[in-house]
Amino acid sequence: MTLTAYTGKILPIWAAELVMRGRLVAGNWKSNGDLASNQRLLEDVRAAARDLRGVECAVCVPYPYLFQSQQILAGAAVVWGGQDVSQFGSGAFTGAVTAAMLLEFGCRYVIVGHSERRSIFGESDAVVAAKFDVAIKAGLTPILCVGETLREREEGVTETVVGRQLDAVIGKTGVAALVKAVIAYEPVWAIGTGRTAMPEQAQAVHAYVRSAVAAHDAVVADGLRILYGGSVKAANAAQLFTMRDIDGGLIGGASLVADEFMAICRAAGRGQ
Repeated sequence: MTLTAYTGKILPIWAAELVMRGRLVAGNWKSNGDLASNQRLLEDVRAAARDLRGVECAVCVPYPYLFQSQQILAGAAVVWGGQDVSQFGSGAFTGAVTAAMLLEFGCRYVIVGHSERRSIFGESDAVVAAKFDVAIKAGLTPILCVGETLREREEGVTETVVGRQLDAVIGKTGVAALVKAVIAYEPVWAIGTGRTAMPEQAQAVHAYVRSAVAAHDAVVADGLRILYGGSVKAANAAQLFTMRDIDGGLIGGASLVADEFMAICRAAGRGQ
């Protein structure tokens, strides 16, 4: 079925790039790893990924390990990416890593606006939106993280917070940019804490995200991949991935253990 038939209307030029959403599981190594353990992990993931069906597998590694990842994963059924990107181009920005640099190492994805970047490094919604814009324009696929703290959830303002984070990006780039992006809902209270949102809790926020995007463009919303990130493990992955609007996961600690990570990937493939 063509997109025009699917929507029943004439679509803008960018819509030709829109495809029905598929599953994605992306590992976020955070500030972990060393050359020796990385090699074992990447080789194990590469080998296991040959048998994956119905899901895309990615790893987002610290900058110093991008070359190693590129060398080991080249030609494999696993793609790789960065954990952040500068909102600036080349120039006098000491310590910054540009989108062009990530592309030189073969990155497909880059995480933008992770809660740790927002809370620990003080990145505002405007900074996150600028990074998202840079990534899109460079040809990277940003994984845009949104989510609320425990206090915000208890105050009942989850949708207000997530809506504000989305609006900052849509206001900067336009909703059409989301065709080339992924969103990850990560309840801050469930990251690295061992606590996980109940599948129904996660689904409710995922459904809200899709509806918020649909308010701008329903076609974009239908094709948008929305991942769940918040202490996902092999033990809870299958139940999470049965939810209608959960299209995969952004995986933290479990992505550092090949067997655990690949079990999550397999669960995502089966959950379609």
